[in-house]
Amino acid sequence: MSENVIDIKGIVRNFKLGSEVVKVLKGIDLTVKRGDYVALMGPSGSGKSTLMNLLGCLDTPTAGSYLLNGTDVSSLSDDQLADIRNTEIGFVFQTFNLLPRTTALDNVALPMIYAGKSKKERIARASEVLESVGLADRMDHQPNQLSGGQRQRVAVGRALVNKPSIILADEPTGNLDSKTGVEIMGLFDKIHANGNTVILVTHEEDIAAHAHRVIRLRDGIIESDVRNEHHAAVEA
Repeated sequence: MSENVIDIKGIVRNFKLGSEVVKVLKGIDLTVKRGDYVALMGPSGSGKSTLMNLLGCLDTPTAGSYLLNGTDVSSLSDDQLADIRNTEIGFVFQTFNLLPRTTALDNVALPMIYAGKSKKERIARASEVLESVGLADRMDHQPNQLSGGQRQRVAVGRALVNKPSIILADEPTGNLDSKTGVEIMGLFDKIHANGNTVILVTHEEDIAAHAHRVIRLRDGIIESDVRNEHHAAVEA
């Protein structure tokens, strides 16, 4: 197993707008090692959401290669990409994206249905995950019976349930008050400490400070890629 979970070379992403071609990513090279904790930052229009979509296999590049765990995903079919999204990538969104009339337990178990796991396995694993995100006493609650922070915990649980290679979080504290945001970031720190590879997209410096590596995009290229000194000292 390669120590790089992500290996991107020369990634270009263009979009057609009428007769114009808009160049959003202009040749990105990026490697992320297994167990890394990365924040992707950049102003609006820098390409960070486009890069996030490519990393999450929600989109395919115009040119370049993307190896995820050694598999070149830039050339896969839609069905193969859907498989990879379900097994290799755990998504956490700003808006939680939970099914409204469904319990926390069933929301977390959902990706396991697509992965073909038995009901017994689904309940056991979803219960274990909800316990790990601090919601053992909320398993039967529906999203409208939960606070924003609890909903995001359910979403984090759902992201973890299939034991993916990477957790991709897009502005995970964007809809939360600052106290709840701090709690959710504490949860991401714990998930990373358990050996997961975490990639956050954020425009907030205090959220990015949790990551061990901060990559800044500007105008479709990587402007800087630095190790967070504080964490480097701790790791050393």
